[in-house]
Amino acid sequence: MQHLAIIPDGNRRWAAQNKLESMFGHQRGMEQVRMAIRTCIQSGIRYLSFYTFSLENFKRSELEKKYLFNLLADGFSKELPELVKEGIRVRFIGDRQKFPDQLASVVKMVEEQTKHLTRLNLSLLFCYGGTAEIVAAVKQIAQQAKDGHVEVEAITERTVHDALWTADLPDPDLIIRAGGESRLSNYLLYQAAYSEFRVLETYWPAVTEAELAECIEKFNQTKRNFGQ
Repeated sequence: MQHLAIIPDGNRRWAAQNKLESMFGHQRGMEQVRMAIRTCIQSGIRYLSFYTFSLENFKRSELEKKYLFNLLADGFSKELPELVKEGIRVRFIGDRQKFPDQLASVVKMVEEQTKHLTRLNLSLLFCYGGTAEIVAAVKQIAQQAKDGHVEVEAITERTVHDALWTADLPDPDLIIRAGGESRLSNYLLYQAAYSEFRVLETYWPAVTEAELAECIEKFNQTKRNFGQ
């Protein structure tokens, strides 16, 4: 397996279940990223992607959004030395025009200081939506055709792939969703055409390393025919 993608759902429900404010669920969910990184490194996986904040999440309260953005900024500022030490490249993937101002400097710093690292590629899908990504790719290709840089007849699946925000990532081999819901929620729609899909009933803050490792092991035992 090259690429594991995770939908870390259930932070707020975990908090409610434990009679805590929803913010504690988000904090615990953020801490779980370390566990997933460790599991991927132990399993030899080179790419790990997290659905961190969707475009639909902008509908949440201003208080919750502010907390989430500050949690990301503080968390990655503090973790940066360890990420560099462990050889982990970090990228934020999404609609960059919608990135909040309080994260701009952190995103630039983290991406710049880890861009040369290769042990693990950690992608945070932030201000991201699969349909918005596809629309952006279509617009880019249409503009290229309009400008005469590409012939319509020459447009292929590779053309579309290369216009996506995730152009330099392999498609996910396995998508794991925590929290019991069986849907993609606008996550990596184009890229997930042949991804295996696993649903964990456990809320993300309570997912264990053993559960993730079991999903990876089951994937490794799966025969993938890709339509053949």
